Amino acid sequence: MLQPVRGTKDLIGTEATLYRKVVDTAYAVALRYNFQEIQTPLFEFSQVFQRTLGETSDVVSKEMYTFEDRGGESLTLRPEGTAPVVRAIISNGLTQSLPLKLFYSGAMFRYERPQKGRQRQFHQIGAELIGPKTPLADAEMIALGYQVLKTLNLHTDVILNLNTLGDVESRTAYRAALVNYLQQYKDALSKDSQDRLERNPLRILDSKDENDQKIIENAPLFQDYLNDESKAYFNQVQAYLNALNIPYIHNQKLVRGLDYYCHTAFEFVTTSLGAQGTVLAGGRYDGLMKQMGGPDASGIGWGAGIERLCLMLQEQDTVIKTANLITIVPTSEAEESTAFQVAQTLRAAGLHIDIGYSGNMSKRLKKASQNNSIAAIIIGADEIASKAAQVKFLNENRQENISLSQLADFLNTNLS
Repeated sequence: MLQPVRGTKDLIGTEATLYRKVVDTAYAVALRYNFQEIQTPLFEFSQVFQRTLGETSDVVSKEMYTFEDRGGESLTLRPEGTAPVVRAIISNGLTQSLPLKLFYSGAMFRYERPQKGRQRQFHQIGAELIGPKTPLADAEMIALGYQVLKTLNLHTDVILNLNTLGDVESRTAYRAALVNYLQQYKDALSKDSQDRLERNPLRILDSKDENDQKIIENAPLFQDYLNDESKAYFNQVQAYLNALNIPYIHNQKLVRGLDYYCHTAFEFVTTSLGAQGTVLAGGRYDGLMKQMGGPDASGIGWGAGIERLCLMLQEQDTVIKTANLITIVPTSEAEESTAFQVAQTLRAAGLHIDIGYSGNMSKRLKKASQNNSIAAIIIGADEIASKAAQVKFLNENRQENISLSQLADFLNTNLS
C-alpha cells in the first residue's frame, strides 16, 4: 500500500480546517496593516539560498532539497520565505516602489528528522516589510505577529524573546570577542562548531550540541559590544513595544540562524510543544537585497509555522464554528433534477447546501443528520406540483411548507 513520504503529512478533516483558520486569520490581520499578498514558486535557482542563507548554515549545508533539472540547472525547493520574496521584488522591478508590505503562506522544505511540530514539508505564514530602516518598522512587524497570535487566542501561551544583533560595526567587534573566547575551547567544540569557528562563529551560538551549549553559557554577550547607535535603535524598539503593552523578555543569547540578520531579532516561544517551541520568529535583514544584486534596501520580516500553530489550537480544543449545513432530500430519482436546481439556487444565495444522493427518504434524512445538517429540504412530486418544499428542522419537532420562490429568504432568515 502506498504511503506518504517520510516527513510529509496529509491534512484532512479537523487538521485541514485548523490550517485554513490559521492562514485566513493571519491574512485578515495582515490586510488591516496594509500588507498585500505575494506567492513565490516552490523552487528557485539554488543560488537564491546559497548566497543569502550562508554556506555554513545548517539549512544550506544539511537541510536543502537541491536537484539538477534536465537542463542542468541547480534548483532548490524553498526552505524559507524571505529570500524568494526579495528575489521576486528584484525580478519584477519593484525596487522603485518601496516601501512594500508583503504577506505569504505556503509550503517549505527541509531535510530534518521528523518529530512533533517538525516535518520535511512544512507550511508557513510570513510577512516582510521592505524599505524603511527605522525602529518603528521593527515594532510594527512584531506587533503584527503578536496580533496574529492574539486573534488566534494563542498570545497567552507564548512569550516574546527579543534581542539586538547590532549594526556591522557592533557585530564585527562582537565577532572578534566571541572568537577569542571560543578559541580556548576549540578542541572541546563539536565538529560543526569547529568548522564554523573560522568561517562564521556566530553560528555556534545556534548549536544544539549539549557540550557546545555549556561552553556558550559563559560566552561574551552582544549587549557589551553594541555601539551607541545600535543601543539607541534597540532602546527605541523596546519603547514602542512598551507603549503597546506587548510583553517580552530581553534574551541576550538569542540570535537568528541566517547570515542576513542585523539589529532586531525576535521569537515568540511556547512551552506547550516540547523541543519545537518557536512558533513565530524573525528579524531585520538590511543587507539582503544588495547581496542578491538589488539596491541597498532595508528589510524586516518574520515567519510562523502553521503546523505548530495548529498543534497549539488543538491543545486548546479550539472549536471551529462551521456554517449551518442544509441537505436537499429528493424523495425519489424522479425529483433529483428539480432538487439539483434548487440546490444551485440556494448556494448562489449564500447558503451551504448538500444533496442526499441515494437511498429512500428515511436513509437520506438519516445521512443528513449524520452530516450535522440543521435542516432538510424535502422535494417530492407534490412539492414540485405546488412549487414548494418541505423544510424539516432536524433538531426540532417541526416542519414547514415554503414556496420555492421564498425558500432562500426563509432559510437565510431562520437558519443562517
